[in-house]
Amino acid sequence: MSNPKDPQRVQQVVVVGAGVIGASWVALFLAHGLKVCVSDPRDGVDAEVRDYVARAMPTLAQLGAPRANDEIGERLSFESDLERAVAQADLVQENGPERLDFKRELWRRIEQAAPAGALFLSSSSALPATDQAANMATPHRMLVGHPFNPPHIIPLVEVVPGQATSPESVQAAVDFYRAVGKVPKVLRKEIGGFVANRLQSAIFRECVALVAGGVVTIDELDDIVTNSVGLRWAAGGPFASFHLGGGDGGLRSFVQQFGPGMEKRWASMQREVRFDEATTKLLFEQVDASYGQHTRAELEAVRDARQIAILQALTGVDPGNKD
Repeated sequence: MSNPKDPQRVQQVVVVGAGVIGASWVALFLAHGLKVCVSDPRDGVDAEVRDYVARAMPTLAQLGAPRANDEIGERLSFESDLERAVAQADLVQENGPERLDFKRELWRRIEQAAPAGALFLSSSSALPATDQAANMATPHRMLVGHPFNPPHIIPLVEVVPGQATSPESVQAAVDFYRAVGKVPKVLRKEIGGFVANRLQSAIFRECVALVAGGVVTIDELDDIVTNSVGLRWAAGGPFASFHLGGGDGGLRSFVQQFGPGMEKRWASMQREVRFDEATTKLLFEQVDASYGQHTRAELEAVRDARQIAILQALTGVDPGNKD
């Protein structure tokens, strides 16, 4: 059994799939001095990725990435043939479609063509490594490294080993992500959707219910979140926030005082929430009214500027220092 590549010796990274997540990874890796080969068969992917990287580099420079102002030169390359792309890879970051059959076949091909010491990481937001690696002969070096969009700004990476993933591969992934300024967190169990997306799904369920029930509009709900729990949780997280909310007694006091009321609210949420025709019509109309006059690039620029400001306020210059 070959050990995964020493993260300190990772020089050649292959990014498989260069959509929004993949292109963001490319920018981050380049800004930390790595050589990056992009493997994506789509026409025009070269220009698309280069444009994304050019737009991301000023942001990465603001966040303290050490090579964000360097010339990319020959450190960025493109190879549509998957087997040729991974032939010299130290590490593969996969960003393919969220289809299990696709990923199983993709990893089978990558494993056969890549060096024996290469580390395999999937950006999957829901599919466990155990399921993805079912057709692999060396599943010990494959695991999930799920980022939060966009990876070049948001620090979190959920590191989720499969049943066959070796401890050495887990540690190599953690060390690698830390080296490129990320905040990796290892999940102790595989679970569909992992942690961050399960939290988003639970919260968004109630967001949809409140808007569909006529309690608030989309704009009002977003303002409520960004001016309350969004700020609070960015600074401390839910458990830290409620521990402080309990005063000197901490979380014990919080549960004693506010637990019954919270349990009543939990019970009131036990109703069906669906993206049915009436609900989606209402949501889409409100979203169009709020954001329809803006391009995606304009909205992303506003979002990214706000996220950068929050990260700098919380962690200083480099968000990777928060761990």
